[in-house]
Amino acid sequence: MGTTIRVVLYARNQVAADHAFERAFRRIAALDETLSDYHDSSELSRITREAVARPVRISDDLFDVLNAAETLGRQSDGAFDITIGSLSRLWRRARRQLELPSSGDLEAARAVTGYLLVSLDSAKRTVRFARTGIRLDAGGIAKGYAADRALEEIAATGLSQALVAAGGDLALGQPPPGRTGWEVALAGLDADSRAPGSPVVLARCGVSTSGDAEQWVEIGGVHYSHIIDPRTGIALMGRRSVSVIARDATSSDMLATALSVLGPDEGARVIARYRHAAALVGTRSTHGDRWTHTKDWNVLAARP
Repeated sequence: MGTTIRVVLYARNQVAADHAFERAFRRIAALDETLSDYHDSSELSRITREAVARPVRISDDLFDVLNAAETLGRQSDGAFDITIGSLSRLWRRARRQLELPSSGDLEAARAVTGYLLVSLDSAKRTVRFARTGIRLDAGGIAKGYAADRALEEIAATGLSQALVAAGGDLALGQPPPGRTGWEVALAGLDADSRAPGSPVVLARCGVSTSGDAEQWVEIGGVHYSHIIDPRTGIALMGRRSVSVIARDATSSDMLATALSVLGPDEGARVIARYRHAAALVGTRSTHGDRWTHTKDWNVLAARP
């Protein structure tokens, strides 16, 4: 999934710890084979070739990810869209070559982008795509989902005091011994800065930060993020950082991506649909830096 995953846990002995680590990373490796868009052999990549105009049964993991993505795609009016793969590839190339995608390439990629092009059948656990050429990119949800599932594997061994960090997405279990929670630093608008109120102390939840402090490119004097607005096909411009606390890392991961696209005002209306979720959104303009939080942020950020 194109990131480094770190597991921290507390165990009574090395044998118990090693067993939990093994289970967690085995589950992560399996999910990489399922959800990665970097591998043409992954289930995520394979079904876009096999499920065109006909339903194909898929694994429970992939179905759950697609179902969650479809729900947020609908609620955000397409600001979150797992079918963004063709656009993602264009902008990855743009960052490598320091050259904007052509209008023709953008138009072609947008033609095969849209969450409405994906049809799911909950009863049969199948997926069907409306046309050929669709590419999925689960980068805005897969890491959080993998962190959640790895934390479940650790808990199944009887260890509850654990943390799984998949890039900027964290799944937090019970707090470390003698502490009320895990201390989590939240990234600011610059690579070496922190968000206001950081660090926060959290437990039994997911927390994700999405931003362009590290992954960006400047072309023609314009700052382009690695995050793309699926509705326009254009990478986000300017600087922003979004941190989300939610019930699980799957939710915090995808909500952080969606709110990066939507901004603080529209994003607040979307995140209000999710119980026990709150966001802190930072943006930079010529008028300076602005930090906005949803009404539940202070409550969740203060509660371990």
